[in-house]
Amino acid sequence: MTTMKQFRWFWAWDDEKEETWLREMAQKGWHFQSVTLPGNYTFEQGEPRDDVYRLDHFVDNKNSKADYLQLFMDAGWDYMGEMNGWQYFRKTAVNGVIPEIFTDNESKAKKYQRIMLYLVIFLPIYINAINLVSKRTSTLSEVFTFIMLLFMLLYSYGIIRLIMRVNQLKKKI
Repeated sequence: MTTMKQFRWFWAWDDEKEETWLREMAQKGWHFQSVTLPGNYTFEQGEPRDDVYRLDHFVDNKNSKADYLQLFMDAGWDYMGEMNGWQYFRKTAVNGVIPEIFTDNESKAKKYQRIMLYLVIFLPIYINAINLVSKRTSTLSEVFTFIMLLFMLLYSYGIIRLIMRVNQLKKKI
């Protein structure tokens, strides 16, 4: 079988774009096999299919993950793997009907709230690290502080975008 690797970056709030892209690849005959950080996708060539991909963010212990995955398998979803807490599921569309794992906007909003929780939990740790490094007076520490502040801006931007996504979904409820 022919395989192809492709790099593609998606933000946490763009998971629907990632799902659409994976479906389009399957319709072209490139079937998703795996993904690794920082967005390296592996595809296997085959017959074109209308496979629908859905992502969920789940980080928990192994016992509850088994129950979690079983819930999806009982609903007919194939578990494709995991990357950084993101779980990848696949199901073939039948007669053009697109299957969903979240059938309401409230459940979708809760998914993004779970992701935000992980970001917010680590925010104080990150701020303390910046404070510790910025107290040093070497050129290297100044450069490192600047880089960390840039990452902090990106981190904050991510939290804001997730808040906007949750609010957008809540307006539709």
